[in-house]
Parts: sequence; structure tokens; C-alpha cells
Amino acid sequence: MNKISNIAKNTSYLTLALVIQKVISFTYFTLLARYLGPADLGKYYFAISFTTIFAIFIDLGFSNVLTREVAKDQKQSAYWLGNILTLKVPLSILTAGAVFLMIRALGYDGLTRTLVYVSCLSMILDSFTYTFFAISRGFHNLKYESISSVVFQLIVLIIGYGALLLGRGLVAAVGALAIASLYNFLYSWTIVRKKIGVAVKFFYDLPTIKLILRISWPFAAYAIFQRLYVYLDSVLLSVLAGDEQVGLYQVAFKIIFALQFLPMAFTASLYPAMSAYWQTNRQQLAVSFERAINYLLIISLPIIVGAVLLADKIVLLFKEGYGGATLPLQISMVSLVFIFLNFPIGSLLNACDRQRRNTFNMAIVTALSVLLNFIFIPRWQAIGASLTVLITNALMFALGIYWVKKIIVYRFYKNFLVFFKVLVSSAVMGLVVLGGKQYLNIFIITALGAAAYFSSLFLMGGFKSEDLKSVWRSFRGQ
Repeated sequence: MNKISNIAKNTSYLTLALVIQKVISFTYFTLLARYLGPADLGKYYFAISFTTIFAIFIDLGFSNVLTREVAKDQKQSAYWLGNILTLKVPLSILTAGAVFLMIRALGYDGLTRTLVYVSCLSMILDSFTYTFFAISRGFHNLKYESISSVVFQLIVLIIGYGALLLGRGLVAAVGALAIASLYNFLYSWTIVRKKIGVAVKFFYDLPTIKLILRISWPFAAYAIFQRLYVYLDSVLLSVLAGDEQVGLYQVAFKIIFALQFLPMAFTASLYPAMSAYWQTNRQQLAVSFERAINYLLIISLPIIVGAVLLADKIVLLFKEGYGGATLPLQISMVSLVFIFLNFPIGSLLNACDRQRRNTFNMAIVTALSVLLNFIFIPRWQAIGASLTVLITNALMFALGIYWVKKIIVYRFYKNFLVFFKVLVSSAVMGLVVLGGKQYLNIFIITALGAAAYFSSLFLMGGFKSEDLKSVWRSFRGQ
């Protein structure tokens, strides 16, 4: 199977899995929120968030390096994996120690500390799972990772909610995450050994370890900046404007965050192919990048138009009192096109040994984000934070596309033609939505708008019937 069809197949697997995963995850969140009070729910997500911040110090960009290097030369998979495992074991011990010391130093109560300790176990297991699946990504195989992600959420849902119904409390609920993480760890380890055929052994080669650290630090720095970029706005919003504004902003944040599974699924498959093309076929690399931009334009623009026009109805799905989230949602949704397109741009830079440039771009964007939040939030609160999201994501796109032109022969007009067709089709969809939003249920008008969009785009030649057949064949494994 050639790499193009393999990308389609892997994207289909991971997209389907992420859709199912998001549905299960949202269902569990809803049950959890209804069962727990706000205080206990806060403890639960604090424990997870606290350990997630530390997780980056276990995997300092190693998994990105592993996927890239395996995609270049699969025969060296076991050697790269072994040296990275040798690095991660002491880092896991040091990071866990830092978590324990920090949570005690902050003076949290015994229950919260226990939740953090249990969550820390999940953090370590998940880090090694991510390393094992980095191998399968290097082999252009995302099927097993897709299956694992769904089973993980099912375990959390069944055991976690079951524990709450039996009165086992928060520790058992967080323990469900640890059990699911243990399953994922064992499953991914077995897949690497049995299905992919890579030996899981420890290697210690000092020159190789030094090379890994030298290659991976830009990935690690990028991840740190990204964590700050994603989460710092909510912290500043709480400090400068109060918790109510955080709640209004989170409506937009959660929707955008949930929708990112679409570009994540696509670029997860695209990244190893780009790494291989960088070594063997620069022309195909350019073609793959252009197609990625086209696909994400086709997906993102109608979502933006629909969400902007239906924002007032969307916020009502959450709860009364969220009317103030309408404008922040509309502003944030416009940034979605830049968020989507930044995924393949970042993948291209990383795959083509420009990870330092990608990290530098993220550092610039993070610094601007902090500055703008300090200026905008005191004036416009949640609206100001949303404006920051829009401006900084647009800047990230501009910085990235500048360097794309230096790496490949980028034919901008190819993407612009698709952009024009998608924009016209989205406008047609918008007319349908505007005409029916006052009379029809939000789900019905969404379905009608989607039908109008895809019909218009098909008639304009934005995609062909063969594209649909290719996706269908990928699901069937043909």
C-alpha cells in the first residue's frame, strides 16, 4: 500500500476512534459533573491538571524524535526505543518526586494529595504508552492506537462511574484512570513486541543519548510553551476578571479543544509520512502538505460559519446564564481555521528538521499571548481573552507559512482555489442556517446546513466522488 492511501487509512481509523472517544469522554464528564458537587469535581480535575503539567518532564520530546527517526529507518527502531527508555526511567522517578514534594509544599489537604499521587501513576504509565505508540506511528500504523484510545475511555467510564455509584469516592474515580492507563501501557507494549515486531530492550549508548537530547530539546521547549499558551489565559482570566468570566470563556475553549481531534487525527498519520518524504521525495512532500491544507480548509470553514451563526443557540445547550459566552465563542471560532492549519505546518517543520524554528515561533506567540491578555482581559474580560486567541493563532500561522516556503516549493494558488470554493459553499450553508435558525431545532438546521455545504462544494468541484470512495475503502481496509 502506498503512503497516500496509508495516510487516508490511518486518518480514517484515528478520526473514527477520536469521535467515539470524545463521545464517551463527554458522557463521562456529564455523569461526573451531575454526581459530584463543584468542589469535588474541582479536586478531580485539579489532580489531573497538576500532574499533566509535570508530564512533559518525563517525555522531553522523545516520542516525536522516535516517530521521526523510525519513519526514516525502521531497522533501527529497537535501538532508538531502547535508548529512549533508558532516559525515561530516571526521569519518571525524578518527576514523580517533584510532584510529591510540590503538592506537599503547597499545603493541600490529604484527599487532594492522594488524588494527585494516584494521578501521578497514570502520568507515568501514559508517558511510556505514548512512547510505544510512537513506534507504531513510525511504521505508519495507527489502527492499534485508535482501538486503544476508545477502550481506555470505556474503562474510565465503566469503572469510574461504577465506583462513584458504589460510594467509593473520588480516589476510586481517579483510580479508574490509573487502571485504564495500566491497560494502555500493557496493550501498547504488546503491540510493539508482537504485532510490529520491535524488541523492547534497554540500551545505553552515551553518544546516541546525547544525540537524542540534542534533537529533542526543541520539541520539549515547544511543549512547555504550548502548555503555557493553552492554559495561562484561563489563569490570568481568573486573577484579573474573576471566576465567572473563566466560566464564560471555557464554553468557547472546550468547543475548540474538542474540535481539534480533526486535525490531530490527520496530522498524526501525516507526520511520519512527511518525515519519510523529506528523505526520499521532496516533490511528494509538497503535494502532501498542499492536500493537508485543502482537507483542513474544507473541514474548518463551514464549522466556523455554522458556529458563528448559531452561537446564541449553542450556549443555551449548556445552561441558562451563559448568554455572555456568545461573543467570546464567535470570536474564538474564527481562530479555528488558523488552529487547524497550524497542525500540518507544525508537522512539516518538525518532520523537516526545523523543530527549533517551530519552537521559536511558539515562544514568540506565547510571549504575545501573555502581553495581550494583560492588556485585553482587564478591559474586555472573556472577550479580551478570545481576541488574544484569534490574534496569536493568526500570528502562528503567518510565522509558520513563511518558513514553509523556505522548505518546499509551495504553490499557494492551489490552496487558494480550494479556499475560494469552500468559502462560497460555506456562504450557501450560512444562508440556509440564517433562514431556518428561528424556526428549526439546532440539530435539524445543522444537518440541513451541512447538506447544503457539501452539495455546493461537490458541484463546484471542491472534492470528487473518488475522495469519498477512498475514505470508504480505507475503513474497509482495501
